[in-house]
Amino acid sequence: MRNVIIIGSGCAGNTAAIYTARANLKPLVVEGNQPGGQLSITSLVENYPGFPEGIDGPVLVENMKKQAQSFGAEYITGSVIEVDFSRRPFRLNIEGEWMEARRVIIASGASARWLGLESEQKLIGRGVSSCATCDGFFFRGKKIMVVGGGDSAMEEANFLTRFGEKVTIVHRREEFRASKIMLERARKNPKIEWITNAVVDDIFDVQKGLVTGVLLRDVKTGKRWEVPVDGLFLAIGHVPNTAVFRGHIELDADGYIISKGGARTSVPGVFHAGDVQDRVYRQAITAAAAGCRAAIEVERSLQEEDCSPA
Repeated sequence: MRNVIIIGSGCAGNTAAIYTARANLKPLVVEGNQPGGQLSITSLVENYPGFPEGIDGPVLVENMKKQAQSFGAEYITGSVIEVDFSRRPFRLNIEGEWMEARRVIIASGASARWLGLESEQKLIGRGVSSCATCDGFFFRGKKIMVVGGGDSAMEEANFLTRFGEKVTIVHRREEFRASKIMLERARKNPKIEWITNAVVDDIFDVQKGLVTGVLLRDVKTGKRWEVPVDGLFLAIGHVPNTAVFRGHIELDADGYIISKGGARTSVPGVFHAGDVQDRVYRQAITAAAAGCRAAIEVERSLQEEDCSPA
C-alpha cells in the first residue's frame, strides 16, 4: 500500500511529487495518457519564473520529474481506468492492476478542445495554440485568428490585440454564447474583425512547419476560401480529465472537480491539484502552486491520522 498516489505528471502532479517525496512519503506518480500534460506539447515557455531566456515545455516538466525522482518519487506509465473511493485504503486500477493508497492526489489536468484536423495537430506549438496568455507574445505585429464564440474567445481576442496587427474571430454561428459585457467589449475593439457562419476546414502550412493561413468554409453556402494568418488560437473550451472519477467524487456539470476548500474534494483523503479544478487561470505556475498545496495537505492529514489515538 502506498502513502500517496498522484494521478497526472504535469506541473501540478510533478510539484506534488516533489513535495511529498521530500516529506519521505515515497509517492507513486501515474503519468497518464499524455506524460507531462499540456506542457509536453508546448514549445517555448517564457512566463515560468526563473528562466529569463525561457525554457521548452517538455524540458521543464522533465526537469520537474527528475527533481521528484531524486527525492524518491516513483513514476509508472499508464492511466487510471477505475477507482474505488468508498473505503480506506483507496483502490485504483492502473492499466488492469489494482493498487491501494492512503491518500490520492488527482492532478490529471484538462485537455483543450481541438478542431480535430490532422494539420492542426501537426502545427500545435508552431502557430496553433489554445492559450493566448502563454503564446500571444510570439505574435507581435502578426495576423491572428481566434476560433470560438464564448467568453473565453472574447477574452482571448481582446488580450491578443495587445500583440497582433489584427485579430479575427471566427464563429460557426451568427449568435454568440459570450456574455453581453464580454461581447460588447470585443465589438468595441477596433483591432478585432469578425467572420460568422464559418468553420476552419484546414490549416496551412504543414510542409513549412508553421501557420501561414487557414481554409474557411461557410456553413450555409459551402463556399470555401483561404485567409492568411500567422497564428491560430482555439478558444472552444477545455475538457477536464475526470471521467473516471464521475460518481466517486463531486464534479460540476462540465466535469471539473468541486473543491471543498483548499485542495480537498468531497471525499476526505482525496485531493485535487491543477486544471482538474481550475477553469480560470490554467497556467503552469498556478498548477505548480496547486500541486504544492495538495501535497502539504496530504502530509498534514497523514500526520494527523498517524498521531490520532487508535
